[in-house]
Amino acid sequence: MSRLLLRALLLVVSSAALAAPAPTATPATPQAAAPQTAAAAPAGSPIPQPPTVDARTYLLIDHDSGRVLAETRADERMEPASLTKLMTSYAVFVALKEGRLKVTDMVTISEHAWKAEGSRTFVQVGTEIPAEVLIKGMLVQSGNDATIALAEKVGGTESAFAQIMNTYAKRLGMKATNFENSDGLPSPNHFTTARDMALLSRALIHDFPQYYTWYGLREYTWNNITQHNRNGLLLRDPTVDGIKTGHTDSAGYCLITSAKRNGMRLISVVLGSPSIKAREDASAALLNYGYTFFETGKVKARGDLIVKPHVYKGQTAEVAAGSPADLYVTVGRGQLASLHTSASVKEPLIAPIAAGQSIGEFTVTAANGDVVIRSPLVALAADPAGGLWTRMVDSIELWFK
Repeated sequence: MSRLLLRALLLVVSSAALAAPAPTATPATPQAAAPQTAAAAPAGSPIPQPPTVDARTYLLIDHDSGRVLAETRADERMEPASLTKLMTSYAVFVALKEGRLKVTDMVTISEHAWKAEGSRTFVQVGTEIPAEVLIKGMLVQSGNDATIALAEKVGGTESAFAQIMNTYAKRLGMKATNFENSDGLPSPNHFTTARDMALLSRALIHDFPQYYTWYGLREYTWNNITQHNRNGLLLRDPTVDGIKTGHTDSAGYCLITSAKRNGMRLISVVLGSPSIKAREDASAALLNYGYTFFETGKVKARGDLIVKPHVYKGQTAEVAAGSPADLYVTVGRGQLASLHTSASVKEPLIAPIAAGQSIGEFTVTAANGDVVIRSPLVALAADPAGGLWTRMVDSIELWFK
């Protein structure tokens, strides 16, 4: 019905009815994109089962889409050993980002840090060492002494720092992890899973790209002592650029590896291998499997316009809608071109609408109809409530829908 006809109708509708307050939609709090829901691999070229690797548990994911490409017992509780230092570094990086710590800050080495067992950076008690030196010692040399010194600098004590680690773990959604120390030495209630470690690794790479390069340093020298990075894949595969090794007698040999080939980044988590060679071979096999049979593409960028649905009772008649985050999809090789996208809107849309408010759903489907991604569709800009006349006209139009 045209707006001219609606205005004519308004002349014969009682003023009391017209003046009645119009219902409004409650503005939604802007939210980050909901986790993408991935279906089974779409039909297409056959994808074989993942390789058999020598590890108690493993997980392979795509960094951008988060899709799991291979897993075995990924939720089984395991000792993280020195993979613990990934959460230690996460907490340290947050402190750097917030300005509570600077890489040039001098850190005094306590007796507790100096006496640390296991791998060492060989710092001396009572000396003052720049935070950056300790960070590199923690990540390259896996120095327990450097790690504890950083934990004490950021948390006051190592036990208080462990509480900070667990707080961040919960915020990241690590549901089966608990830390009791900063360095990963065995402790009764110190545990994690391959899935949680993959989640943490993905967050480190995404949130702190400026510091991630430290995980790829092949060697580091301090106090005239040069030690090599224990991640041997840094030498074997030029596309590997991180991220951390771990080992204790009870945990076995562990390795989290990330590589980037032709713009596609994968993360493999291997826990409980019987040797250094076994963990490296397992990680290499998983990465090669992922790159051989899968590909990742960017479907939409954050803020891209997807649709402009009609809005009732607003200052504007349409609102721009898009994705609240970059959307990536991982599918079998050769299947990206056959993907189909669609958007559905919660109708009718009634102002006021807040920027970031969820107003529908964006869906990506494969050629056979399998849903690959479901993601919120949000308003890219606010549309406040319109004037009295606009609200009255739109109210009449809604009565006739």
